[in-house]
Amino acid sequence: MSNSTLAGYTRITKNRTSPRNHKIDTFTIHCYVGQVTAKQGCDYFATTDRECSANYVVGKDGSIGISVEEKDRSWCSSNEANDQRAVTIEVASDTKHPYAVTDKAYAALLDLVTDICRRNGIKKLVWSTKKSDRVNHKNGCDMTVHRDYANKACPGDYLYNRHGAIAAEVNKRLGASAAEPEKPSTGSGTLYKVQTGAFKQKSNAQALEKKLKAAGFDTYIVNTGGYYKVQVGAFSKKANAEVMLAKLKAAGYSDAFITTGNGGMAASVKAGSKVRLKQGAKTYDGKSLASFVYNRDHIVKEIKGDRAVITYGGVVVAAVRLSDLTLV
Repeated sequence: MSNSTLAGYTRITKNRTSPRNHKIDTFTIHCYVGQVTAKQGCDYFATTDRECSANYVVGKDGSIGISVEEKDRSWCSSNEANDQRAVTIEVASDTKHPYAVTDKAYAALLDLVTDICRRNGIKKLVWSTKKSDRVNHKNGCDMTVHRDYANKACPGDYLYNRHGAIAAEVNKRLGASAAEPEKPSTGSGTLYKVQTGAFKQKSNAQALEKKLKAAGFDTYIVNTGGYYKVQVGAFSKKANAEVMLAKLKAAGYSDAFITTGNGGMAASVKAGSKVRLKQGAKTYDGKSLASFVYNRDHIVKEIKGDRAVITYGGVVVAAVRLSDLTLV
């Protein structure tokens, strides 16, 4: 089992299990939480008293380092079974939400993942926004994240929201199709719609629609639940909706998400549902929320009348109005 020749620095840490007991068939991308070079990251793993490591470190300058060889298991994802089968990659990032990475680091990450796929016979990357798909490797899913196994923000929303785009770009380089061809809808079954915004004022929705069309996206507006919702496509296969979502996020539309049915009417929301909070919505008692709350998925803990309690990572975020939630 070889290592990537893209790496310009190697310093092997003692924090590893040798050899791994499972073939490489998974990727787990992490945020390092610090704008370091690959050398600095590898040196840290080699000298720290903490029991942690990663196979690779991608630096802020695009440098790549090896901390644990691919033949060995790193101690990275708070889950032994995952690390036995995954190549773990720490990417230098900012130290606060959304833990953004530099363009050089992102480009190097794409090159590294592509190289690892080619050398290990991985024909296609498959990403899912559903944790159950990721941890159980359903439908060919071969990308996991640290937050799947621990109450952590890792890899941060910046990288998490780009996993679909990472898969699409790597698959393009590998010559793999990102999704099956879409067949015309028969009018029955679930439709997966990609939504980029919801506005009280129609003019604001039209402005976004114009911008999206200028960028080459087939866009339309629907008026439901008192909001003008800007959507890009309706798909019978969720995988195809996820490809479109990845394209939108790669184009800078980080607020985009997938919804079903009539755009996620509140009547379909129940305890346990995964939801998004409408842009600008306030708490149930009228207080403002931090801007990042609108850009991530939440889980509904309980519903009483038109009051819903939403959580993130198992922690209560706020009580909000049921009508301000959209199903994901």
